[in-house]
Amino acid sequence: MTSLFAQLSLADVQQDVARNIVSLRKSQDLFDDLTADPAEWRLAQTVEDEIKPPHYRSRTPIIDRPFEDAEWFNAIIWPFEHWQASRFSDGSHGVWYGSESVETTVHESAHHWYRGLLSDAGFERMAVIAERKVYSVACAAALLDLRKAADDHPDLLHPSDYAFCQSVGVRVHREGHPGLLTRSVRRPGGDNLVIFNPAVLSNPRHNCQLTYRLEGEQIVVEKRLGVAWMTLDIANF
Repeated sequence: MTSLFAQLSLADVQQDVARNIVSLRKSQDLFDDLTADPAEWRLAQTVEDEIKPPHYRSRTPIIDRPFEDAEWFNAIIWPFEHWQASRFSDGSHGVWYGSESVETTVHESAHHWYRGLLSDAGFERMAVIAERKVYSVACAAALLDLRKAADDHPDLLHPSDYAFCQSVGVRVHREGHPGLLTRSVRRPGGDNLVIFNPAVLSNPRHNCQLTYRLEGEQIVVEKRLGVAWMTLDIANF
C-alpha cells in the first residue's frame, strides 16, 4: 500500500463528468394500475398528498417512481446517503462514480446491469429493457491519479476482485481526500472519477436519455428509441 501511494500524483480536474443513473423516459403515474380514469388518478394523488409527511409534500399530479426520479435519485447526493459496497467502497462509506464520457458510462453501467442485476435475478437470457439518464456534473477537485500506478498494481483494474481497491478507498476516505482518477476497467482508454466528497461536485444538467436492450448475446444502446447508438457484446463482460 505504501508503494502505491508513494508514486501517486495529483490531477487537477476542472471539467464536466458523465453520471449514468436509472431513469424512465416518461413519467409513470403511480395510480394507473388501479384505474384508467385520469380524474381518479388526480383524486388518488390528492389523498396521498394529504397523508404524506410535510417534508415530502408535492402538488404535482404525476409522481415519478422514487427510485427512478431524477430529483429523488439525485445526480449527486444519492450514493452519499445510500452506502453500498462497490469497487472503491467496502460499504462503510459512500462513493460517487462518474466518467470522462457518456460512452465510458455505458460500458461501466451495462456491465454491472448484466453481471449484477440480470444475472442475479436469472434474467440474463431473456429480452430485457432498462432506461437510463445521463447527467453532466461539474467536478472541481485535486484527485489522486491512479492511472499510471495501475501498471505496477494490476489489482486496481481487477475485473471482479475489489479487495485491493476497497482498501485504497477506505484509506482515501479516512484521510479526507476528495477522490480518485482511475482507468475504466470496462472500457479501455476510458477514465473514471471516484468521488468521496460531494462538495467538489456541482451543477448537474441533463445530458441524454438512454435505453438498454438485452437482445441475445448483445446489449443494444439507444439514444433515440428504435435507433441503435452503441452495441456491446456480452461475451466481453
